[in-house]
Amino acid sequence: MANLPTKNTARYYPLHHFVLLPAALIMAFYTGRRYAEVAGDDSDLSRLWFSLMALAVIGAGVLLMLRQHYALTLQDRLIRLEVRQRYFEVTGQSLRPLEDRLSLKQILSLRFAGDAELASLVQATISENLPPKTIQARIQDFHFDPMRV
Repeated sequence: MANLPTKNTARYYPLHHFVLLPAALIMAFYTGRRYAEVAGDDSDLSRLWFSLMALAVIGAGVLLMLRQHYALTLQDRLIRLEVRQRYFEVTGQSLRPLEDRLSLKQILSLRFAGDAELASLVQATISENLPPKTIQARIQDFHFDPMRV
């Protein structure tokens, strides 16, 4: 096999990463600088710049956190379903009875395993309570996931 990457790489959403987020960060920096010029004054101008700075910082924080949170939560659900389906296709049995003994991180690591080793790796993970890094180290036929955000 060709040299396949073994790490996930970042994917970018241009509107979020290159337009909205930089604009929010610039706004937070600019309003913070303008507030610093009038800080300590008990004036409407200082309160206005402080309020704008607070809104810009909160907006930047929301932009940073929400996009990743929603994408990763959805992907975790999809990966769980994918591993369930692959386990059923390989073994003819449902993974659901075993899922109670697997953490989400273990399931996420099992997705990298090839079909030939998935069933035995699931059993080893349950019996030995393997951490995610160990699961990935034991995978012989590593299937890289290039679509993870």
